[in-house]
Amino acid sequence: MRIWVNGELRPADDARVSVLDHGLTVGDGVFETLRVSHGRPFALTRHLDRLALSAQGLGLPAPDPDEVRRACTAVVEANPVGLGRLRITYTGGISPLGSDRGDAGPGLVVALGEVSRRPDTTAVVTVPWTRNERSALTGLKTTSYAENVVALARAHEQGASEALFANTVGRLCEGTGSNVFVVLDGQLHTPPVASGCLAGITRALTVEWTGAQETDLPFDVLDRADEVFLTSTLRDVQAVHRIDGRELPGAPGPVTAKAMRIFEERAADDLDP
Repeated sequence: MRIWVNGELRPADDARVSVLDHGLTVGDGVFETLRVSHGRPFALTRHLDRLALSAQGLGLPAPDPDEVRRACTAVVEANPVGLGRLRITYTGGISPLGSDRGDAGPGLVVALGEVSRRPDTTAVVTVPWTRNERSALTGLKTTSYAENVVALARAHEQGASEALFANTVGRLCEGTGSNVFVVLDGQLHTPPVASGCLAGITRALTVEWTGAQETDLPFDVLDRADEVFLTSTLRDVQAVHRIDGRELPGAPGPVTAKAMRIFEERAADDLDP
């Protein structure tokens, strides 16, 4: 594996950043994850736009989109895979220990790892912790990901691949790395960005392509939804067959199956929608 680190490709065993990088010491960084299929990244422009918005939200200098594109191209060409996860990480750079930033400038790392295609259905759990819809980081895809690590570990302990959060006022929000959709009386709904969820790229495309409604939903909607599915860069549209102890027989249901088909067809037609 060859990884882009601050301006050049390096072998994986020599791809190093400083132990004083603010992304490491205090989580002062943002990132994007893209799906790469046979050397072709999906929705790169949308991901670069969100990277810039996240950086702006943290007060980081705007990343140079041309440089990031060059880095992505170099990494994809250097690491041929059938299906891969392309990770762009943009950090506060070398800084003093503590929350103050230094003046060395931001850091950029781009890496690509091979992945397997996800199954069509999965199990999820709900967790007692909440998303703070009023946080300074709300809506930003930052490297401050520890609460997701904890929640995902809880999911794995219970034989699930994802954990779902409510927000601080008990409304359905999101997963650790996914957005959630529910079907009620044949109609497709997903929580609005105001719930505190990340404005997922796959989420936005799914809403656009299926006509799903953005709806403020109580967390207990998961107890009565006819169908549930997740969206994310590597899941695309993935049906849920179990929520905690509740089985959803027949998953993917008809609405989910249609959304899966639409997403697959539209994504194949346009790699940078």
